[in-house]
Amino acid sequence: MLIVGVSGSPRNQATEYVLGQALDLLGQKGFETKLWTVRGKSIHYCMHCNYCLTHKTCAYQDDLQELYDLLSTAQGISFASPVYSGGISAQLKTVMDRTRSILATDKNFFRGKIGMGITVGGDRAGGQELAQMQIHTFYLMNGIIPVSGGSFGANLGANLWSKDTLEGVKLDTEGLTGTQKNR
Repeated sequence: MLIVGVSGSPRNQATEYVLGQALDLLGQKGFETKLWTVRGKSIHYCMHCNYCLTHKTCAYQDDLQELYDLLSTAQGISFASPVYSGGISAQLKTVMDRTRSILATDKNFFRGKIGMGITVGGDRAGGQELAQMQIHTFYLMNGIIPVSGGSFGANLGANLWSKDTLEGVKLDTEGLTGTQKNR
């Protein structure tokens, strides 16, 4: 079973680190994992131009093509995002928006896949759950089955507190435990 982790952070910091840790844990359980990051990629914003509806491909041919290929074979997806102004990063939102071109070709492209969310905020209550709701909304709208850690921890997904540093997220043992509860 392939699980694709998508880091929505434009920096190689806390979010990518936590996603990597989660994928490592899944790898130890026997899953095949791939990490894909928006960092350093050329990705155009969705213009909602409807080109994909008539041509069955996106008007933009950029670095997202690589991710589309990975997602087509994945049975599991983990979207990870830093929390910006109480929500997901613009880069991860662009990834989500641009999947419209995949769905124009196959409306069931995501149906039945399993989805996990990871959010990293600079404050303990920095909007992580609001960002998780954006991830879960995308999952639910597209037939992805969201997983969580249940009612006693990691309710919506793994939510971490970075204190705005990589070292801070490494010290958030409670948050890191959430990545283990969401497998």
